[in-house]
Amino acid sequence: MFVGVATIQIHMTAISSLKEKRSIVKSLVERLKNRFNCSAAEVAHQDVKNSSIIGLAVVANDSTFVNQSLDTIINFAYNDERFFIVKATREVFPHSDY
Repeated sequence: MFVGVATIQIHMTAISSLKEKRSIVKSLVERLKNRFNCSAAEVAHQDVKNSSIIGLAVVANDSTFVNQSLDTIINFAYNDERFFIVKATREVFPHSDY
């Protein structure tokens, strides 16, 4: 089993309130979860008006699949015009308890 973990730091320039930011972040998180069958959540900068950090996780039995999934998810986020990505990091870990 392989576990892929990624973080995406986003910055939004035309945001006037935390409510507007949370709407964008919630929309992004739900779209990622629904489209890519991954776990996703806002993990930092919850009270910062113009930025957020999204955490992602993908689990599969093939490391190639995990890497391709993370690539696709990050590219999808890059194409969202509501924000720009400051930094995206990712790691894939093997895990075996059997």
